[in-house]
Amino acid sequence: MDILSATDVRKNWSVTLDSVVRERPAYIKRTRDNIAIIGVETLLDALAGYKFEADVFNEEDGSVTMSARVLDIVVNEADKKSAKSSLAKEILEYAEDYYEHFHIWSSAPNRKGHIPYVLKALSLDAKQIEEELVCRSGKI
Repeated sequence: MDILSATDVRKNWSVTLDSVVRERPAYIKRTRDNIAIIGVETLLDALAGYKFEADVFNEEDGSVTMSARVLDIVVNEADKKSAKSSLAKEILEYAEDYYEHFHIWSSAPNRKGHIPYVLKALSLDAKQIEEELVCRSGKI
């Protein structure tokens, strides 16, 4: 594997970025730090196996509750379409907050496993997350 030095990358930053986007991810070594740079399209391919799944509950009052399985996010709306849209927005908001406080959340034992979902959500917009949501009937 070709590991680039941080000095060489700094000198050839534009060439490195072009290569990452058009050819392959880059691995960089800087003193004790190891870094990978990957294009968003390749990242999404790598995260394709991570699905946003939700359980759907039809409430007695006619509303719909959706619960994102892995991320522990729950919404309640008047109908399934609204709930799905709301859940997608909440997933993106959670991902943005997680990213903002990455140093905290990424080391929390109950949140560390969220990293692939967070990276995937940050690489999409709310509409794309909504389109990717896999909804299943929930059981009580």
